[in-house]
Amino acid sequence: MKTTPSTTPSSTRAGTERRTEEIVRARAGVRGRTLARTLLAVSAAAAVGSLATRPASLWYRRLRKPSWQPPSQAFGLVWTPLYGLIAVGAARVLDRREGADRTAFAARFAANLVLNAGWSLSFFRGRSPKLALAEITALNASNADLIRQAWATDRAAGAVLLPYGAWTLFATALNTAIVRLNPAED
Repeated sequence: MKTTPSTTPSSTRAGTERRTEEIVRARAGVRGRTLARTLLAVSAAAAVGSLATRPASLWYRRLRKPSWQPPSQAFGLVWTPLYGLIAVGAARVLDRREGADRTAFAARFAANLVLNAGWSLSFFRGRSPKLALAEITALNASNADLIRQAWATDRAAGAVLLPYGAWTLFATALNTAIVRLNPAED
């Protein structure tokens, strides 16, 4: 028997509509509204981190640093595109999840951004390389979880977040070196 829209059961129509919506969403990449929200969130984290960062402070200039530390200008040049990638990766995941799964990822993403901004607060404002090292260790765990969750949802989203994870691992090595070179710092 051939079915027409008027004879197709509503549950079948709803399932077909839902599948069509999923296909359209997957091809579109991200919705503008979701991307705008994730960009706003990463911009807030970036602003807090930037306001807390004081590489010109006397305290920071007096710290002994490893010879392989990049110049101060490099950090802004690296973080700017990383924040863009973080926003895109998170938006892709959020647009592919629904209900409790979407809410759980959004909470993980928010916690990650709090940890992200918290490193600058711990290191520069708190003047505590040791506390910052503990904080960035938590950030690395959060990054690993975020990347794993993203990869499971959308491989492109997971791949887009990999440079963020790599950079924070480099920052952890740098933070560790500063702690070792400055054992008297709290």
